[in-house]
Amino acid sequence: MIKATIMIPTYNERESIEKILIGISELYIPGVTIEVLVIDDNSPDLTADFVDSLNLKFVKVLRREKKEGLGKAYLGAIQHLLAHSNSSHLVSMDADGSHRVKDLEKLLIAARDHENASLILGSRWIKGGSIVNWPKYRMLLSRAGTSYAKFALKLNISDLTGGFKIYSRWAIERIALDKVTSNGYCFQIEMAHAFSQLNAPIIEIPITFVERELGASKMSQRIVIEAMLQVTRWGLGLRINPTADKLHYVK
Repeated sequence: MIKATIMIPTYNERESIEKILIGISELYIPGVTIEVLVIDDNSPDLTADFVDSLNLKFVKVLRREKKEGLGKAYLGAIQHLLAHSNSSHLVSMDADGSHRVKDLEKLLIAARDHENASLILGSRWIKGGSIVNWPKYRMLLSRAGTSYAKFALKLNISDLTGGFKIYSRWAIERIALDKVTSNGYCFQIEMAHAFSQLNAPIIEIPITFVERELGASKMSQRIVIEAMLQVTRWGLGLRINPTADKLHYVK
């Protein structure tokens, strides 16, 4: 039996959040119990109030004072859950519908069946994975970003920039979360990099990523530049001192 808490960060996601929560409510996976933590960064569209109004017993809302970025939202939620819940697995999932509930089911089954895995990744770039409704330049950018990060950080992971993940609690408790400094989408790369230092299994599961139909994407040129600079810095650090990251991230 595992208990999974699905962390869903929101900022102006009122249009899309209900469909996702209803889909999750319909999941039944033997040996898995599910709850949801919506992490809202004080959305002007009152996403948090709307979620509360749905009166879904398995859903809680963590209200943050302001928008500080994806990384800080997730880290705040992880620290909150480590202190206030007995969840065995923490799941990161987008609020915009790009991560499908049917793929969430596959990831949760993998987590249930591989208790020794530190991290379960939803991967777009392995056999069986795909992307729907992305322009070609976005696909090229994503694949190039992952290829560069794999080379720079010496990682054997096919999709480093994806945000659909399941963290095992026992593994995340071994990570020095205060050393994770990235915000934006670079946070996803840094967390995979940190978990790779545990020398525990990381499993990739093929998913179909669907471009959002409602609302506006949070991706920006600044986020891409941040990721490139950070990955380059980490890669250079690895080549200067190959053991530095293990000492840095692992308690």
